[in-house]
Amino acid sequence: MKMTETKPDVLYVRMLGGFSVRWNGKLIAGGSKASESQLTSLLQILIHHRERGVTRDRLEELLFEERDMSNVHHALQSVIYNTKKKLQKAGLPPVNYIVQKKGVFYWTDELPLQEDATEFEKLYRAAEQAEDPDEQLALYQDAVHWYEGEFLPAQTAAIWVAQEERRLKSMFCNAVERAAERLREHQDFFQLEEIGLLAARIDPLADWETLTMEALVSLGRYDEARKLYDDTVQFYFNEQGLRPSRKMMLQLERLGAGMQHQHAALDIIQSELSGQSDAFPGGYLCSYPVFVGIYRMVERMLERGGQSVYLMLCTVVDGKGNPMRDGPMLEELTRRMGDSVRRSIRRGDAMCQYGKGQFLALLVNTTRENCGIVQKRINERFIVGRQRTRIEYYVNSVFWVPTVELTDAGMRRDNQT
Repeated sequence: MKMTETKPDVLYVRMLGGFSVRWNGKLIAGGSKASESQLTSLLQILIHHRERGVTRDRLEELLFEERDMSNVHHALQSVIYNTKKKLQKAGLPPVNYIVQKKGVFYWTDELPLQEDATEFEKLYRAAEQAEDPDEQLALYQDAVHWYEGEFLPAQTAAIWVAQEERRLKSMFCNAVERAAERLREHQDFFQLEEIGLLAARIDPLADWETLTMEALVSLGRYDEARKLYDDTVQFYFNEQGLRPSRKMMLQLERLGAGMQHQHAALDIIQSELSGQSDAFPGGYLCSYPVFVGIYRMVERMLERGGQSVYLMLCTVVDGKGNPMRDGPMLEELTRRMGDSVRRSIRRGDAMCQYGKGQFLALLVNTTRENCGIVQKRINERFIVGRQRTRIEYYVNSVFWVPTVELTDAGMRRDNQT
């Protein structure tokens, strides 16, 4: 359910994901060339607050902020006058678009109007008050479909817009979560997949992919779930340098626990498990969750002793030694550093990208001195010419801390093998 703009003589106003005002299919204001003109701001303020109106002082504050004007009242009247002229010239019926009553300005109620942000909030409030679970689910789903993005994204510098965006975004998140709860209860994983995809498209980098992955795992579509996970992890790395969230990790664990295979001979299973097809001579590049599993397995192996393992963190820094945070240059340096690290460690070592400009390497059966040799090899491959950026290294020993328990005689005993 979305704003379809099909009824004649209705003013359709979009404020979620962009701004536009249309009348009988004609763009009156906004659109792809929406400017931050006072006409646009006046329409946004009065239309969105049309029920309660806006006082003169508040309207002047929102429109002119702290500009030094000799006669702000005259400036407001001039903006209102010019707006009315432009609206009539654009083809709207000749009515009094902006009405003043006792010092409060209102958008006219003579023109039928539909605003997406208001419709979204109405559906959300109706869902909150609905007593029938099926009706509540349908209303939450309708509300989610109405929300098509941030509130007035081109005007987020305005304080009132930023406040309204946070309020509406909170409603959207609640609507998605509550709809997901109902869909789980109904075991309707097809619609859960659909709402997860929609929420992730509208509100990226908010972890909504976990809903889609949950649905795919529940439906037994494991290959799709695995691809979604890999794509999401890469997207989060590229955009924000983020690691997978705990929710994503839990879904990955569910994916592993839920996968079912046909009965097969050990030779066939072993050929599937083997990584011999990976002919790359350097270290094993894996995702962060896989790296976590390898690290924990190595910790257990160290319980039996006999090996020295080190964890190395590689971070790209600028010429002043500060970690680089963003930008296309960082993306290129991260790619080059990852290639340099992988070519400089052994096939028996593991590595993963931890964030933007950062890689972790697990160096097995080596010494502290050899870690320095590895760093030197990485630098030789990474540093080009008089390049000022460099890699900063941090190295910790991976060791097993034995648990200590008391015997019946009250003696300390190390729980070693």
